[in-house]
Formats: sequence, C-alpha cells, structure tokens
Amino acid sequence: MWILWALSAGLIALDGFDFFIIGVAMPFIQRDFEIGAATTGAIAVAAVAGAFAGSLLLGPLADKLGRQRMLELDIALFVIASAATALAWNAESLIAFRFLVGIAIGADYPISVSYITENVPARFRGTMVISAFSFQAIGALSGALVGLATLAAFQHGFPDSPDVTVRYAWRLMLGFGLILSIAIGLLRLRFLLESPLYYISRNEYDEASKAASELLEYPIEITPETDPPENEPSFQYAELFSPPFLKRTVLASVPWFLQDIATYGIGIFTPTIVAALAYSGDIDFIAREMSAAKGSAFVDLFLIIGFWVAIALVDRVGRISLQIVGFLGMAAGLSVLSLSGAQDATDAPNLLLLFGGFGLFNLMMNAGPNSTTFLLSGEVFPTSIRSSGAGFAAAFAKAGAVLGTFILPILQHSVGVPQLLRALALICAIAAIITYFFRIETRGRSLEDVSLVLSNKS
Repeated sequence: MWILWALSAGLIALDGFDFFIIGVAMPFIQRDFEIGAATTGAIAVAAVAGAFAGSLLLGPLADKLGRQRMLELDIALFVIASAATALAWNAESLIAFRFLVGIAIGADYPISVSYITENVPARFRGTMVISAFSFQAIGALSGALVGLATLAAFQHGFPDSPDVTVRYAWRLMLGFGLILSIAIGLLRLRFLLESPLYYISRNEYDEASKAASELLEYPIEITPETDPPENEPSFQYAELFSPPFLKRTVLASVPWFLQDIATYGIGIFTPTIVAALAYSGDIDFIAREMSAAKGSAFVDLFLIIGFWVAIALVDRVGRISLQIVGFLGMAAGLSVLSLSGAQDATDAPNLLLLFGGFGLFNLMMNAGPNSTTFLLSGEVFPTSIRSSGAGFAAAFAKAGAVLGTFILPILQHSVGVPQLLRALALICAIAAIITYFFRIETRGRSLEDVSLVLSNKS
C-alpha cells in the first residue's frame, strides 16, 4: 500500500514540476520566439487546457478500463510529450506539445485520487490522499530550484553570451521533466496494481480477491454480500447533474474551479509577478529573472508548509472547515499582496508586503482548498463513477485554470497587477461562501457509508 501511495505521489510531484517550471522558463521563451502577450498566454495555458481535456475524457475511461491500464497509458504519453516540448521549434509546436503534456497531467488527477481513496482505510484516508497531493508543492519548489540552477549554470558557462542562455536554458528546464517522468514511469509500471474496489464495482470478485491479497500481502477472499446488481448503463455526464449527484458535483467542482483561477493564475506566473513587483528597476534581464526565481523558491516553501498543516488537521477538523478557512486566508493574502504594488518596489515595506502576501496565500491555499478540493472529488462519488465524477471536477477546475492563466498576462498589462489581485481575492471569498452552502463532510466515513448517506438524503 505504501509503495502504491509513494508512486502516486511521485507523479503528482511531476505534475507540480511541469505546471510551474513554465513560469520560470516563460521570459526566455518570450525572447527566444519573440512573442507577444497573447501567444505567451497561449503557451502558459496549453498544458492547463490539456489537463481539462485529459480529466474530462480520460476519467470515465478509468472507470471502464481500470485504474492500472489508464495509468500505464498516462505514463507513456507523459514521457513522449515531455521530450517533444524540449525540442519545440516555434511557439505553435510548443503549444501543441504542452497541450499533450497537459492531457497526461489531467488524466492523472481522477485516476490517482480514485486509486488512493479506494485502497486506504477511512480513518486516515484524508491524511494519505493529501500527503500524496502535497508532492505537488515539492514539484513546484523543484521547478523553481531547477530553473535557478539552470540559469546559474548558463551564467557561469556563458557569462558573455546572453543569447545562448535565452535560446537553450528554457529547453533544458523543460527537458528535466523528461528525466523525472521516465524514472517515475518505470517504477510505477513495476509496482502498479489494480484497485480491488474497481473490480468489486464490476462484480469481478475473483479478481478483487487477488488484488486485495497482493495489496494486503496476505490471502483474502471477497464475495458478494447480496445478489450482484444488474449491469448499469454506460455513464453519461448528465448523471452528475441529476438529483442524487447535483450537490456533490457542485461541491466537488465549483470551489475547485474558482480556486484554480487564482492558483494557476498566480502560481504559473509567480516569477513574473515577483519580478514586476519587486525587481522593476533597471537591472540586467538574466539577473532579474534569477532574482525572481529565488523569490519564487522562497514563497514556494509556504506551499509545503501549507500541506503539512492540511495533513495534520484534515482528519481532525474535517474537510469543509479547512476549505472555508483556507479560501478566506487566500483572499487575505491576495489583498496584502495587492498593496505591495502601491509602494516603491525596492523598499523594505514593499518587500514585506510582497513576500508576506505570497506566503500567506500559498500557506492557506495548500492548508485548505488546494488539498480538500482534490480529496473531496474522490470521496463524494460512488465507486462506479468515481473517476468520472472526479474527472469532471478536475476538468471544470482546469477550465478555471485556463481562464486564470490566459487572462493574467493580458490583464497585467491593461489593469495592472494590484487590481488583478484584488479581483482574485473576491473570487476566493465567493468560493468560501459556495463551500459553506453546499458542504458535505466526509471525515471518518468509509466511501460506502458516504455514498449510502448521500443517496438516502437525495
């Protein structure tokens, strides 16, 4: 069980690395391909748009073909697409390859959350799911550090050739994801098992017994307690909006959608925002981006701290309380961050507001909604449609990420960073309100109990 958890966590870390390394690489891509704000937004949003498609289209396939088979396909796509991004010859090819990377990332969200929630006991299910998802923050921090190390290496090797850095540094940054994906992929293919609950949902009790015996490392026989149910018709997304599932769908998807507008809009462009608010003076381009990468690495540390808080509290205080408080904390952090734009960029009060706001935003985001939305999407739906429901929630969330990622570089030039941050703070406050009115607490309940209670209420 722990090996399977670790392998799921590894691919989530890779997701975090790949989504956020693009923020460090983007200024160099802009100069290398000589592109404007709209194309910059398209490159940044390509992987997020791919994640939307991957979650929506491949989530149901995991319910039909199984978690194991879909993860194998997911890994293969990730490796091929990661290699292609580092070899892109123009902005259009980079957009296409980043979209394929996003499909692989999007598929991993519903598959991984289904895989983990179905294979761990209820008493610490929340802790294990969030601790696996916390590796997204480790991946994001690794992205900032890899970017910084790459720039330092080019500065040392080619101090008088900034064009070399502009042309090749971003390729090396993106190519590093290929090394990680191959390593994680080989390990996952070696140890991967199918979920026993998946077999049970398909009335394949012999296969469920074999999978459970291998997972628990002792013989176990699973038999139906009652007559097996009749085969259900093929899943249709309209089911998620029928009375039995509507409340679950709203809770799993709408707050996640609003959160991702802020999370990806801020997260992917963290180096850009830090550079705009803290290093706006007359400074060498590469030196400026190295300073921004250092600032990004610092504020990304709060992502990891936030996950530690979530791991400690999620099975004690519950998912809903963490999510509401987290959204309100995100709004507060963005409000503080917006004030930094009104100060002189280099003075101490401005830097305190900048890094304090970023730190609070990242801390409360991962202590709350960035953890709980992922967890709830895998808990509130029954096993037969769990990957489908979680896939829809993740896809809807990535639609928010597309919105945040694409419009941020455009709005940054039209209304300015401070006004944009205030608007994002309002979005986070609205998400807290929606969470409260559509709340479903799953703490301490088995997945079967959650489905039974919700079905009876419907």
